[in-house]
Amino acid sequence: MTGLTQETIDQIVTGTCDDPFAYLGLHAVDGKLVVRAYVPGASDIVVHDAKTGRRIVALSHLRDGLFEAVVPRRKNRFAYILRITTDGQTWDTADAYAFGPVMGELDEHLIGEGSHRQMWRVLGAHVMTHEGTPGVHFAVWAPNARRVSVVGGFNIWDGRRHVMRRRGATGVWEIFVPGIGDGEHYKYELLAADGTLLPQKADPFGFGSEHPPATASVVRQLDGYDWSDADWLARRGKAIAVDAPVSIYEVHIGSWKRVPEENNRPLSYLELAQDLVAYVKDLGFTHIELMPVSEFPFDGSWGYQPVGLFAPTIRHGTLQEFRAFVEACHAAGLGLILDWVPGHFPEDPHGLGQFDGTALYEHADRREGFHPDWNTLVFNYGRAEVSNYLTANALYWLDEHHIDGLRVDAVASMLYRDYSRKDGEWIPNKDGGRENLEAIAFLQSTNVTVYGQLDGVVTIAEESTSFPAVSGMVDAGGLGFGYKWNMGWMNDTLVYMGEDPINRKYHHDKMTFGLHYAFSENFVLPISHDEVVHGKGSLLDKMPGDAWQKFANLRAYLGFMWGHPGKKLLFMGCEFAQGAEWNHDSSLDWHLLDIDLHKGVQSLVRDLNATYRAVPALHERDTKPEGFDWVEGGANEESLFVWLRQGAEGTKPALVVCNMTPVLREGRRIGVPLAGHWAERLNTDAGQYGGSGAGNMGGLDSEEVAASGRPHSIVVTVPPLATVIFELD
Repeated sequence: MTGLTQETIDQIVTGTCDDPFAYLGLHAVDGKLVVRAYVPGASDIVVHDAKTGRRIVALSHLRDGLFEAVVPRRKNRFAYILRITTDGQTWDTADAYAFGPVMGELDEHLIGEGSHRQMWRVLGAHVMTHEGTPGVHFAVWAPNARRVSVVGGFNIWDGRRHVMRRRGATGVWEIFVPGIGDGEHYKYELLAADGTLLPQKADPFGFGSEHPPATASVVRQLDGYDWSDADWLARRGKAIAVDAPVSIYEVHIGSWKRVPEENNRPLSYLELAQDLVAYVKDLGFTHIELMPVSEFPFDGSWGYQPVGLFAPTIRHGTLQEFRAFVEACHAAGLGLILDWVPGHFPEDPHGLGQFDGTALYEHADRREGFHPDWNTLVFNYGRAEVSNYLTANALYWLDEHHIDGLRVDAVASMLYRDYSRKDGEWIPNKDGGRENLEAIAFLQSTNVTVYGQLDGVVTIAEESTSFPAVSGMVDAGGLGFGYKWNMGWMNDTLVYMGEDPINRKYHHDKMTFGLHYAFSENFVLPISHDEVVHGKGSLLDKMPGDAWQKFANLRAYLGFMWGHPGKKLLFMGCEFAQGAEWNHDSSLDWHLLDIDLHKGVQSLVRDLNATYRAVPALHERDTKPEGFDWVEGGANEESLFVWLRQGAEGTKPALVVCNMTPVLREGRRIGVPLAGHWAERLNTDAGQYGGSGAGNMGGLDSEEVAASGRPHSIVVTVPPLATVIFELD
């Protein structure tokens, strides 16, 4: 033995050595060069010159797979390979312990202070050539671990073989493993500070995963994709602007469409790039929003309990195939928004929980670190490395994968420390209040960073309370989101629509109340997956009456929604009046499109999107009070709603008339602000949609008769259970 103590040998062969780079590999010891290698099961190891292939020296077996030898006739370091013989098989490999660090001091510094905005470029598994040799660099943050190893098929999942190098005070461990590449399966094996062997962990920065229920991470190369969407990226900001017609189709890609002939499998990313993109484009939506695609272990969570925040789920294909789907969206002129979940994560043993034997990503006190609603853990936003991890993840999707926006899930649960908690089950903030000040600061910082670093992107908050200025500017105290889901509007209007029309006059305010606050935020009107699951029934099923009335109610409601201020979001299946509640395990009921009433609703949604685009007054001032004016907001007895939409200066106004009773109202005089011909741009009661066909023959000329406080008026045939949209011609 040369320079090894018995204690060090014991640590190496038992996998408890926390600094193997100090002993394994090539070292100068007492003026001599010594090579040491640890390969359990090897019978012979011979060192060869990496450049010439010449045999240098055979290593002597010390104990339990630990070999060493003095290099004869050499005083300077040299590149070498190991020729290893095990069970009669011989192979050549470079030695992981012959390579220097990959991470630089600047990376260490930025990670330590929590300001590394491209942290995914440093941590995780990266295919690279290091010191002239191809392989994979692994790096992981585990500051409280005694020892961290990378394990995989390349080392027989043996945590003693590739113990990583500790990088000082940052708590990062790294190693370059030569001779492996894209597609390699791996995990991290950690010893806690007390020496306890922890469950093997997936990579927090892993770019790929095995198919669930398997849980290993998979090496995926980030570089080398030839993007061709520069034109879209240059103009995408206009497509999501507050004065643009934004219409979002929300999709769960696991159940949008399936292949029954192949064991009812979901579509792949490449199939979705054809079928889903073409479908959404045809219906006139401007954006697709995907429920979470970050890797998740349990299908029933729909992705809202992610473990692999940096990995597009393998359920539909590889990382590069996911990028092909993104590019297909952009080629069709569609923006792509992802649901993003920084609010919580599951306790699966291979995930982030107790990652290095301590509450590293989560709060140690479960009054702060546990969500009772979802049985999940809460991120510790006050820890700089954790908030950096999440902000970097947001940037990763937007930057690396050209995603156009993130809809942030469950923001309310992040903002309040007492969210879904009883007295005594939560800890007040430093000022004694219920607000989660650290989460607020994290959201503000992330929004500032995202908008500051990338052009044309958007963040959208699912926030269900009256927390102020969610879409307000951060420098004025707001959270900095681009938009906020209007959950109050959704709840109130669906309650109203569920009433029998004869009773709706008593609930008129449910439809009008939203206008009291409609311009306090930049709102998206969401009819999302949450409204058609867990026993709530389908959107069609919420509507009262017989079959015809159900469809008429739904058509009228969709017309009301598209005519109302705010951007639009509709969950898949609602666009053709799916009859059954959404089931994530099966396809949508596409056969319903063989039935005229269902196909009629689909045609209506297509035309609503076209009208929304074509009539500037319906979208240009979506977020401004001057874009809306009640004409008749108090017609309770008739359950009639009439309003004007105004666009930018010089834009022709639009008039929206909603009749929420099955009563045909002929000769109804309605005031208008300007004289002229008011063209009927859309009528949800039209025959092609399944309606009765009552209408106004394409438009009406105004009369100089005052009504509704306006100097002019038109005499309208108001169809039953219908919305009619007019525009001044």
